[in-house]
Amino acid sequence: MMFAPCKMRLESPAFQQLGRIPAKHTGEGGDVSPALQWSDVPDGTRAFALICHDPDAPVLSGGSYGFVHWVLYNIPGSVTKLAEGTKDFTNGKTGFGKQAYGGPMPPPGHGTHHYYFWLIALSQETALEPGLTLAQLLERIEPHTIGLNRLVGSYSRS
Repeated sequence: MMFAPCKMRLESPAFQQLGRIPAKHTGEGGDVSPALQWSDVPDGTRAFALICHDPDAPVLSGGSYGFVHWVLYNIPGSVTKLAEGTKDFTNGKTGFGKQAYGGPMPPPGHGTHHYYFWLIALSQETALEPGLTLAQLLERIEPHTIGLNRLVGSYSRS
């Protein structure tokens, strides 16, 4: 099933759409997840999932491309924001091989990369086990997806 972004809005006080992600939220800084907030969610939303993906990363593996920086799920439908550095909800496995946010850190001299924070609205509550990969998560939630949208930030190494 394919989806076009819906009217749901995803924002961060740390950076604007297409703006530079502050070093604090990168692998060169504190590696702290940015605060996020959302509004205008689709009617019938019972849960959310959130991913951060870098499609500019020069990685091709397992039928995928890019690099996964965050997989977060089991977020109740009543939640409308995540605090900076949140430890709430359930983490999946990132490209770093860990179950936690891993901030932007493109290869040296690789230029500017774009980081897509995707918020996915779901029609059912979820109780998924920790450690799912992005592909596993998407396979499990796709039948329940009722809307999604993104916030895109950018970063290049110093």
